[in-house]
Amino acid sequence: MKILLRNIAFLFMLVSLSSCGYNNMVGLDEEVQGAWAQVENAYQRRADLIPNLVNTVKGVANFEKETLTGVIEARAKATSVNIDASNLTAENIKQFESAQKGLSGSLSRLLVAVERYPELKANKNFLELQAQLEGTENRISVERQKFNDTVRGFNTFVRSFPQVIYSGIMGFGKKAYFEGTEGTEQAPEVEF
Repeated sequence: MKILLRNIAFLFMLVSLSSCGYNNMVGLDEEVQGAWAQVENAYQRRADLIPNLVNTVKGVANFEKETLTGVIEARAKATSVNIDASNLTAENIKQFESAQKGLSGSLSRLLVAVERYPELKANKNFLELQAQLEGTENRISVERQKFNDTVRGFNTFVRSFPQVIYSGIMGFGKKAYFEGTEGTEQAPEVEF
């Protein structure tokens, strides 16, 4: 009789802990998905600014068409990569980041090329778009940091006792972070 009562008490305790933990895991998972949506929102803002930037630059005679084509193609590639927030694996995040990195590189080349066109650097529309783009890059950085903070909270919870016992069974596995791009741990060499 004592063994039966002990087993019933253990099962009751397990069920009560799991339902409480389950609700917390659902809430934390929703926070991660919301944070991911904000990351995508910041990247989408950047993608939305690019057509206006390209059109402004096109107005300058003899501007490098190859540079503009590169930006347009990189934007198309970056906006074609979509990740379901419920499937945030390290591989998916790297794929997303790779497409975004291509766009960042194309934009950098565009802004370097602009330096050779003083009439473009004096264009009010271009300067406003450039400022908006800089602000958007800062927003992307902030949203990525918020996402990583949210993922850290989720991962800490699902890997803590007693949730670690049943989180995997309930479908709440560890989430992936945004990580630094390969090679960014090395400071670039600057030679004059």
